[in-house]
Amino acid sequence: MELTTVWFVLIAFFWIGYFALEGFDFGVGMLLPVLARDDTERRVMINTIGPVWDGNEVWVLVAGGATFAAFPEWYATLFSGFYLPLLLILVGLIVRGLAFEYRHKRQEAGWQAGWDRAIIFGSAIPAFLWGVAFANIVRGVPIDADFEFTGTMLTLLNPYGLLGGVVTTTLFLTHGAVFIALKTDGEIRHRARALAVRLGAVTAVVAVVFLVWTQTITGTTSSAVAFVVAALSLVAGLFAVRKGREGWAFTGTFVAIAVAVAGLFLALFPDVMPSSTDAANSLTAVNAASSAYTLKVMTWASLAVMPFVIGYQAWSYWVFRKRISTAHIPAAHPETAPEPSTS
Repeated sequence: MELTTVWFVLIAFFWIGYFALEGFDFGVGMLLPVLARDDTERRVMINTIGPVWDGNEVWVLVAGGATFAAFPEWYATLFSGFYLPLLLILVGLIVRGLAFEYRHKRQEAGWQAGWDRAIIFGSAIPAFLWGVAFANIVRGVPIDADFEFTGTMLTLLNPYGLLGGVVTTTLFLTHGAVFIALKTDGEIRHRARALAVRLGAVTAVVAVVFLVWTQTITGTTSSAVAFVVAALSLVAGLFAVRKGREGWAFTGTFVAIAVAVAGLFLALFPDVMPSSTDAANSLTAVNAASSAYTLKVMTWASLAVMPFVIGYQAWSYWVFRKRISTAHIPAAHPETAPEPSTS
């Protein structure tokens, strides 16, 4: 196998890991005002992802860095043409990270409500825009002979791209609801389980429409198989959560996301960024790649480092595997009363 193909597969693997793991993070954040009835339940929801959310974001950093090093032409065209949506995603991730760190610093209701809104919007904006971005990558965008994006932000807001954003948003909401049902106990668990079934029904409909549309645009036999497996996994996950088997349900939604993203990359290959202007202007895994020596060095470095990264993240999930409930949340510290005046 050519090293260009190896690195296309590796970058696909990084994005699969990011969406399957960060997807439930986004879902939990967006569901904060829906499932939580009071501050204690909001703290329960935040604590379900507290030990892992920042580790999940490492996957997108690795994916971006690998794209820059392995396919610099792809990186340049993508990050210049998609500058505004990627900037909005970055701002959303930054705001969300700040909210996780600062929400507990003060006990005032207004302070915490403000950071809660930051978590909600910092989760919803990337969840939607990642779908818009990937849908446009697969569909193709206007690229000239110099491999430069010639469209505008409005070019990306086409019906197919917007549907891609709806799919990722609803899919992450379902994934997040299943994760909350898996990681919590008590009333919040039951509410999350019921909501996951309702969300999953909507997700299944819009996802099937999107995947069929994708298949008609640029699909292959392998992508069609992947899309069918993804749909069946989602349905199986919904049946499992309805039966109260949250572990199997989470496996189902996890596999559905992973295989669906794999299907998008299968539909894309050998292109990495098709041109809707002229197929001759499309970026491929060959004409967008770095030198063979660069790819060889990167391959050996990845083989040495990746097992430790994956092992550490798997260990962190194992350590924080137990359920939590409102009984595990300590009472908030009362605000310090002002000292009486001596004047």
